[in-house]
Amino acid sequence: MAPTDSEIVVEDPDSPADNSPAVLTTRTAEGVTYLLLLALAGVLAFDNWRSGMGWAKDGPQSGYLPFYLCMILSGASLYGLGSLFLKRSDAAKTFVTYDQLRRVLQVFVPTLLFCVVIQWLGIYVASFLLVAGFMCFIGRIAWWKSLLTSFLFAVIMFVTFEIAFDVIMPKGPLEAALGF
Repeated sequence: MAPTDSEIVVEDPDSPADNSPAVLTTRTAEGVTYLLLLALAGVLAFDNWRSGMGWAKDGPQSGYLPFYLCMILSGASLYGLGSLFLKRSDAAKTFVTYDQLRRVLQVFVPTLLFCVVIQWLGIYVASFLLVAGFMCFIGRIAWWKSLLTSFLFAVIMFVTFEIAFDVIMPKGPLEAALGF
């Protein structure tokens, strides 16, 4: 009988190189995140203060709880910023390298475009294009397999949402031409 401690190793030819230059350090990423959260908390706290964050005769106003949640978020962000400035040990620790960022953007940009294109092409055609594009360009799967799989995916999505569950999804000119 074969030993059970054997391991399957899968190599990724496009894996990020170990010597890829750093784009962003962990310290910078944390600082930007804390500042963005602090700004968001400030904007939301102002809006909740404007809509009423006090106590009325019939109970709390609509902005009461959200205002205080924004104060907690502000406090947590300020605490994070303070602790970030006090510790200097991981100042040069890499958060993301150029190759890693490139791989993330290979997924993020098409997904963002998918969200925009849904408005004009409808969710089914946009899903077809997204799945086919990912399979062909990122997965490097044969184009005919990619087109067939993405077509079947779009059809199954259509049958599931439009027919089985009767959910209205965004439709484009193709669905209008087919009478759906």
